[in-house]
Amino acid sequence: MSEKPNRREFLTATAGIGLALSAGALAAKKTPASKKARAYRPPEGFAAPPLETVRLAFVGVGLQGGSHVRNFLKIDGVQIVALCDIDEPRAKEVRQWVVDDGRPAPDIYTRGETDYKRLCERDDIDLVFNSTPWRWHVPVCVEAMETGKHTAVEVPAATTVDGCWQLVKTAERQRLHCVMMENCNYGRSELMVLKMVRTGLFGELLHGEGAYIHDLRSIKFSDKNEGLWRLAHSVDRNGNLYPTHGLGPIAQCMDINRGDRFDYLVSMSSPARGLKLYAAEHLPADDPRRKLEFALGDMNTSLIKTGLGRTIMVQHDTTTPRPYSRINLIQGTCGCFTGYPDRIHIAGRTEGHGWDDIEAYREEFEHPLWRKLEEQAAGAGHGGMDYLEDYRLIECLRQGQPTDMDVYDAAAVSSVVELSEISVAKEGRPVEVPDFTRGGWRTNKPLEIVS
Repeated sequence: MSEKPNRREFLTATAGIGLALSAGALAAKKTPASKKARAYRPPEGFAAPPLETVRLAFVGVGLQGGSHVRNFLKIDGVQIVALCDIDEPRAKEVRQWVVDDGRPAPDIYTRGETDYKRLCERDDIDLVFNSTPWRWHVPVCVEAMETGKHTAVEVPAATTVDGCWQLVKTAERQRLHCVMMENCNYGRSELMVLKMVRTGLFGELLHGEGAYIHDLRSIKFSDKNEGLWRLAHSVDRNGNLYPTHGLGPIAQCMDINRGDRFDYLVSMSSPARGLKLYAAEHLPADDPRRKLEFALGDMNTSLIKTGLGRTIMVQHDTTTPRPYSRINLIQGTCGCFTGYPDRIHIAGRTEGHGWDDIEAYREEFEHPLWRKLEEQAAGAGHGGMDYLEDYRLIECLRQGQPTDMDVYDAAAVSSVVELSEISVAKEGRPVEVPDFTRGGWRTNKPLEIVS
């Protein structure tokens, strides 16, 4: 699904961001502790009855949504029944992929931005997969859950704290899954490090670092796909707008919401230079985008303190000429792993003060999901990790198990978006992170290694 908001619409939609958070935060603080505890659903509370076949509908079948469609065509127990997108030619193209795979043609919904509501009225859908631009993530997921469907959503699940609470409360009330599809949690190195953490290789975890450093200047100024909407978020917003890729795997290793939680954060941004310079160098002299002023600092650095006292650094830079990196660092009392390039140092194993090649640890610590699915995942998006996350989603639904990531994970990681903006606006002052589990993090069990 695509959209093309103008600047006036964007500024109107984002006005009052601080007031919105304050209202949500105050509401959460005024809730009695006993009522908070009763509202919380432990992970097993979202373990819905098993589905022999998952009847799947897509809202948004652009580049990423289309990639997921191709994955699900290769996974057993899936029936694609409907596709929704405002781009009718694209919806028809993706529908043909399903037909070419020997399956019944899914119905398509292409009557504008809110035609997903008509799709959600159907009673033959189990799961709505949401691959829309960011501003549609919460509305589509809430509509799907309110009409009795599980939902899966691309990242971030929400861009405001109020949006995070909407997802949590709707999922709790409806007793339905709301899964944020953080594909980096299923990266080969990320899952291997998770196994290393679970076996105690790093000792006690102390610190983590993640990032989304990705030169998106040409994409933001493109006249198609993400270029139709992503640039607008750089105009009037200044913070860590896309934290989940770097933060998700670290949160998984640190048992966030399952023994620890995000407590508070501070955030600051560098000056905004990259987009303005790029526009001056690459756009025609009469292009109105050359006159835009951008609030988004080129590099945002956010620091999170957890309930157990651990620290996490998360960075965001999509506007400077810098090679791609998610950093992906885990530091413990017995060693350290860091990515880009992948390397590891373990006390008692690594000689001196240097690094070991991670491949030397692969045979011993390869994650069982990658051992099982490497061949099937070959050629899938983002090095195969998209396939693994899609496979696990369907496997959990068909077996009636809790999903690897639940609505509380979606909310905690996504809340960093607005919280970082607030901290930046307050000159880096600390901002509390809501406890979306209402204390449940203290007793929740850590995510197990999937066999």
